[in-house]
Amino acid sequence: MASILTPQSAYHKKLGEIYYPDSDGESVANNTEHYELIATTKSGLDKLFADRDDVFVAADLFWYPVEGNPKIAIAPDVMVAFGRPPGARKSYKQWEEVNTPFHVVFEFLSDSNTTKEMAQKAMFFDRYGAEEYYVYDMDSGVLDGFIRYGGELSPIEGTFNGKSAMEGWVSPRLGVRFEVEWRGEQPELVIYNPDGTRFLSYVEIAAQLDSAKIELSSAQETIVAMNEKLSSTEEQNKLLREKLRALGVEVE
Repeated sequence: MASILTPQSAYHKKLGEIYYPDSDGESVANNTEHYELIATTKSGLDKLFADRDDVFVAADLFWYPVEGNPKIAIAPDVMVAFGRPPGARKSYKQWEEVNTPFHVVFEFLSDSNTTKEMAQKAMFFDRYGAEEYYVYDMDSGVLDGFIRYGGELSPIEGTFNGKSAMEGWVSPRLGVRFEVEWRGEQPELVIYNPDGTRFLSYVEIAAQLDSAKIELSSAQETIVAMNEKLSSTEEQNKLLREKLRALGVEVE
C-alpha cells in the first residue's frame, strides 16, 4: 500500500533549496501478492497505452501537488496521468507537469492499512484532482470505486441487473473492465482490456513468449524443409532438361 510522507521526512535543505524526497525508505509492496498485482496492473496499462505519447503510467511514485510544500505528498500503488508524456521521473511534481494531476489512481490494501490512513488518502485524491480512484482489498476481494462527480470524488454505488455497480465496471478514462474472480477461496482482481483480453502477469507473459518462440521455430523449420524440397525439385528439373537436350529435344 502506498504511503504518505511524514513532516519529519519531508523537509530537507539541499543547497538552500527545498528537497522533495524520491522515497520514504519503505518497500514498494507488503508481500509477493501485493507486488505482483502492482506489476500486473502497471504493465497492463503500459501495454494498453504503448502507442500513445500523452499518457504517463507510474507505480509507487511520489506525487507532489503543491510547489514549495514537500509535506503534501503521496505515492499511490499505480496511477495514470493523461496529457503527459511517458518517461522516467524520480517523482511527479505537478507544477512541472502543466499542473496535471494523476487522473486515475489504484490502491491495493493489506492488513497494515488503517481506517485513518485510508481516509487521509481519499481526501488527498479528492482535493488534488483525481477523477477515478479504485481501492481493492486483496484479502476480502472487495473492490470499491470513486468517480469525480459534481466537483468531488463520490462512491460508485447502486446495482444493475441485481449486481453491484462495481461488478464489471468499466473505467471511463481507461476503458478497462474490472472483475473480481475467485480461485477456490482466493479472490483475484482481473482487469480486462477494451478488446476483451485480460491483463497478464509476468509469468503469463513469459509463457506466451515461450509459446510464440516455439511456434516461430516450428514455422522456420517448415520453411527450411519447403526450401530444401523446392531446391531438390529444381535440381531434378535441371537434370531432366539436360537429358532432353542430349536427346535433341529443345526445352525452355
